[in-house]
Amino acid sequence: MATEKTLDDLFLDTLKDIYYAERQILKALPKMARAAQSEEGKAGFLRHREETEGQIERLQQVFEIFGKAARGKTCEAIQGIIAEGEEIMEDYKASPALHAGLISSARAVEHYEIARYGTLIAWAKQLGLKDAIPLLEQNLAEEIATDKKLTKLGETSANAKGSKAA
Repeated sequence: MATEKTLDDLFLDTLKDIYYAERQILKALPKMARAAQSEEGKAGFLRHREETEGQIERLQQVFEIFGKAARGKTCEAIQGIIAEGEEIMEDYKASPALHAGLISSARAVEHYEIARYGTLIAWAKQLGLKDAIPLLEQNLAEEIATDKKLTKLGETSANAKGSKAA
């Protein structure tokens, strides 16, 4: 008979999931920066890359607190979101709507991360992982801030440029 899974197991699985996701995002951000048409967009993606490196380091600390090796677990959700972003970069290359598409892809990534971090914080509280909570909260705060910046970018430049050709 299989052993019953616990919240500890679920926390670890989800931690491995977001760890894998952050590492995939780290690889995708330079591609997005190269595809961005504006200097502002390029700089934003590269800045987020540095932030993501810090988030990965904090996740490694959470693994340590939990007493486990920092290891990712393939996350098909993030692979799908990133593949969708790559498709937009390909299909809308040199198009006025590319900027809007990049922002849309980046926001999908942020929302996935926000959902994961919110969940991990709630579970860390239930599991009494007091030292892990501020690390996860810092990652969550950064993701929320990035999403707000992307929303603002999407409401200004992207939508104006993308709609002219319609």
